[in-house]
Amino acid sequence: MGRALLIVDVQNDFTEDGALAVKGGDAVAIGVTRYLAEHARDYDAIVASRDWHDAEGDNGGHFAEDPDFVDSWPVHCVANTPGSEYDPWFDAASVTHHVKKGQGIPAYSMFEGATDAGESVDDVLAGADIDAVDVVGLATDHCVLATSRDALSRGLSVRILTDLVAGVAPDASAAALEELQASGAALATGDAR
Repeated sequence: MGRALLIVDVQNDFTEDGALAVKGGDAVAIGVTRYLAEHARDYDAIVASRDWHDAEGDNGGHFAEDPDFVDSWPVHCVANTPGSEYDPWFDAASVTHHVKKGQGIPAYSMFEGATDAGESVDDVLAGADIDAVDVVGLATDHCVLATSRDALSRGLSVRILTDLVAGVAPDASAAALEELQASGAALATGDAR
């Protein structure tokens, strides 16, 4: 069986100066790039996701003028805008599959997205005979959490590389990691992997 690296939403709108900036987002982009330079060949698939929201409408209630920052958010990661692109510190050359999620509806987990060819993440992982995943990216307390939950629910062995994630809120991020660990995920660091 194989192992995949899931890189969640390392995008301009989620890193410093973005519409929904996560403190430490650029550091995650730099860290993931450094990690890939050393470990890309250790993986049978490397899947990177991006929020990719419609420019028109509220994307199923995901965008709001007065967001609650739980179920609704300011406009972010609109398709084909600078905010939706990968952070410039993230070198995506080793990525084998690019996944877009959202596209008119709220979507937090990478597993809700698809490649431009229409492949789901489940299809990608099954095609590479993956039974274990490492998860990195943004944000720990939102899309990393949702992606990791979905991976666990599919019976995958999940490991979060905690030095390669960053969250919106410290308490919520710590709680997310505790929840994932209690659900069976392992916590590790990229440098001690």
